[in-house]
Amino acid sequence: MTSLKCRRESNELNATPKNPCMRRVARQMTLGTLALLAISTTGCWGVNYGYDIGFLGYPIPVSPYFQHKQEEKFWMKERYDRVPILGPTTSGGPPVALDPPTDDEIMHALEKARPVQGGVPLLWEKQRNDVRIIKEKCADYIDPPRFYPLIGPAQLHHAHYKCTIYFEEKTIVGYPKPHTLHDREAVEVVYIDHNHFHMVGDVDTCGTSNL
Repeated sequence: MTSLKCRRESNELNATPKNPCMRRVARQMTLGTLALLAISTTGCWGVNYGYDIGFLGYPIPVSPYFQHKQEEKFWMKERYDRVPILGPTTSGGPPVALDPPTDDEIMHALEKARPVQGGVPLLWEKQRNDVRIIKEKCADYIDPPRFYPLIGPAQLHHAHYKCTIYFEEKTIVGYPKPHTLHDREAVEVVYIDHNHFHMVGDVDTCGTSNL
């Protein structure tokens, strides 16, 4: 028993640093590690209150280009991607569409077909100036009445527009050979459909005009 106790004490002495400075450094490192663990597990570093999701809780920089794209997508959905449901057509004459596409809608369609956003300043960027828009109605007709789910008896009114855009396009390249390309007679044609529904019969349109 005595020899076993002596061997255990000698092992403990060998395991602990003999230098007091080494023991002090080891103690400080241990306390620092515990402090970091305590801070990282609190709600101050997490996204939700009291929850920690690790490295995902730290702010990650995102380019404003992607933020602008999401805002544009919501802008298009809110204003142009919804199909309106209007009241019944007026008897005594052919129905005529009276809502040509706006300049904002045409420019968003042109941006999808020929984008100028997303360039890098001083390296590569594209500009569009002196824009002129001509709108032409290609077709305007209405389908016979039929039953549509979630709507009821209705008629689909088709309105197709041809929009010709004249503009000047400037492409600036800064690397590896700086040069500028200036197209003064750029032309692009986009087609936009303004389809909407007309209710059929004697219906109350107070609550269905904005569906």
